[in-house]
Amino acid sequence: YLARAVREHHVDLVAAPEIEITDGAEEGGVEFDATCEVRPEITVPGYGGLRVELPSPTATDADIEEAMDAERRRHGSLGDVDRPIETGDFVTLDLSATRDGEPLAGLNTEDWSYEVGQGWVADELDEHLVGASAGDELAFSAVPNGTDEAADLAVSVKAVQELVLPEVDDDWVGENLGEHETVDEWRAALIDQLAEQKLAQARQQYVGEVTNALALLVDIDTPAAMVQNEFQARLKNTLEQFQARGVDIQQFLSATGQDPETFTAAIRDQSEHAVKLDLALRAVATAEQIEVSDEELDAEFAQIGVRFGEKPARVRKAYIDNNGVEDLVMQMRKSKALDWLVHHAEAVDTEGNPIDIDLLLDHDHHDDHDEASEPVSEASAAPPSSTDQASSTDQASSTDQASETDQEDGK
Repeated sequence: YLARAVREHHVDLVAAPEIEITDGAEEGGVEFDATCEVRPEITVPGYGGLRVELPSPTATDADIEEAMDAERRRHGSLGDVDRPIETGDFVTLDLSATRDGEPLAGLNTEDWSYEVGQGWVADELDEHLVGASAGDELAFSAVPNGTDEAADLAVSVKAVQELVLPEVDDDWVGENLGEHETVDEWRAALIDQLAEQKLAQARQQYVGEVTNALALLVDIDTPAAMVQNEFQARLKNTLEQFQARGVDIQQFLSATGQDPETFTAAIRDQSEHAVKLDLALRAVATAEQIEVSDEELDAEFAQIGVRFGEKPARVRKAYIDNNGVEDLVMQMRKSKALDWLVHHAEAVDTEGNPIDIDLLLDHDHHDDHDEASEPVSEASAAPPSSTDQASSTDQASSTDQASETDQEDGK
């Protein structure tokens, strides 16, 4: 009864309802009161004037010189130097690390070639190497990367070399860069390549920055139930990805210098952001009277059918049978709201110069936004079925739980 009432009255539950039986607990029919937490409807003042900052999509002279230097470095050669070590030098060294007299795995090696300034092993390694010379013996205490306890490090500097870069001229370009014959040709090709890369970078960041700016306009306290649902879905999804890739979570935390509390706190922050974005996109869809036509819904069923190898009619039936059409329509409305936003926002580079929005949107941008902003507890695009559970965590914790409560307490 409760589940049917929720569907008939379009109640947007975000948590399992609290049930209080008021009559008929012993026998016969049952009367009960249900307290339901619903998704709040909000307004978002200022959504029509979003302004975001992006990296410039234009390649500068400095970008070109950096790219040319990178190519020169790839063709450079190492030469011995008789001077103190500088950042960027390559040193050959023996390294040993112990803690309480016991060697640390992975931190004991001989004849290791290391580029000073890379930050490997520990921050203190670079600090002690700079200014030292070949033949020096260094001993110091440091906290190795990925650990939280100090260790005793001993370094023997055996050789110091610098990277000698080749002089760039037409002959060098012709000999080493087969697709170009002159410096001017190479430079022109780099300009085109960098322009394409920087434009792609700006495009990739644009939608994410717009969604971030939109979420910042949401000034309400996010419902705890929504955040918790999203958090649980994200945590489950993350752990499943680790498992699928054969990654041990404890090893990952150690390698990235995180503890479980920091790791889960980051996921919770992402969850709260995603909930704010969900509420804001719904608000924009309502404010701009964004709807989904029957033709658009049919096209969506057809696309889902192509994706999963099903006929559109079977996809439609699956959504209808599982009461998923309303959720799918909302996802489409939110997608159209995002499309509206990215076409009406203003973009500038780090110097405040305007960036042509049409340039940023001259491609399919729907997959560009950061996954941290995408509510993973929303209904997926897969057709829901009894064997392939594609319903969202939100739906599972609302309508499905309401149905279970109905079966147990409402008969």
